[in-house]
Amino acid sequence: MTAPATRYVAAGDRYERFAYRPVGRSGLKLPPLSLGLWHNFGDNTPLERQREILRTAFDLGITHFDLANNYGTPYGSAEINFGRLLKEDFQAHRDELIISTKAGWDMWPGPYGQGGGSRKYVLASLDQSLRRMGLEYVDIFYSHRFDPETPLEETASALATAVQQGKALYVGISAYSPQQTLELEALLRRWQIPLLIHQPKYSMFNREIEAGLFEAVESVGAGMIAFSPLAQGLLTNRYLQGIPADSRVGRGTRFLLPEHVSESVVKKAAALNEIALARGQSLAQLAIAWVLRDPRMTSTIIGASSGAQVRENLGALEQLSFSKEELAAIDRIAPGPA
Repeated sequence: MTAPATRYVAAGDRYERFAYRPVGRSGLKLPPLSLGLWHNFGDNTPLERQREILRTAFDLGITHFDLANNYGTPYGSAEINFGRLLKEDFQAHRDELIISTKAGWDMWPGPYGQGGGSRKYVLASLDQSLRRMGLEYVDIFYSHRFDPETPLEETASALATAVQQGKALYVGISAYSPQQTLELEALLRRWQIPLLIHQPKYSMFNREIEAGLFEAVESVGAGMIAFSPLAQGLLTNRYLQGIPADSRVGRGTRFLLPEHVSESVVKKAAALNEIALARGQSLAQLAIAWVLRDPRMTSTIIGASSGAQVRENLGALEQLSFSKEELAAIDRIAPGPA
């Protein structure tokens, strides 16, 4: 049997480490780094390690925990495990937390659980997420992806219903194009419900959103929160000398394959690492700071396999400014869209 955890007492100085950033034109603020529970919170990770990661994050001022219906192995296990740890450690701090979840990808058997944006799937998924986490509401509920097979009006109405029912305080979207973002925001406005935030993939190795999404999100008054700022670990020193057996690639994952760790990618990462070292940062810290360089980026989501990794990533906040020369050097190594 697992020994019972010691009673959690949150750090008294947890709100003294950094400034919280406004989310677009809303009244909500988020920490510059948010903790994502995509990896390391399923049933294949010991619960006490999950507990240590969450406690460390909150003690360091990270108040935003980001989930989705199908996070974890098996699907849903991240929400179940988080719900247990929330009850055991963070129940007294619920009003200090921003908890988000999403619906959009496949989740349960049959035609109604395969993902998308239908009213049936979106609202059923939210109800399931709330049950798994033991919550009455989430702070942010996302449409996890644009669904070309469902009218956007239907997806917007489902998000509006989630707010009207009191099951979500705010709504957001992920992986929508600039035009889809503008269209969904206009539809939500019919219900007088603002689009709070957009969550795209963004890193020095994936700069697609620079081709219009920043402008679209800013024009509707929403915030932006990036996921995968470390490109699934490629923008760390993990793969500079090959593929370690205990790495994500070494263990095997469909999200990062051996062919992704190509010679050209490693060469770019090594060149970026030289810039990081000259700035007194690790490559991971450089990558996070770079994502946060634009004031329109409210926060970025970090994953972590330990409390120590959370601490290292937070070190990025100690050096967020870039010289023109540094930005030009990064652009030469990892250019943005033409």
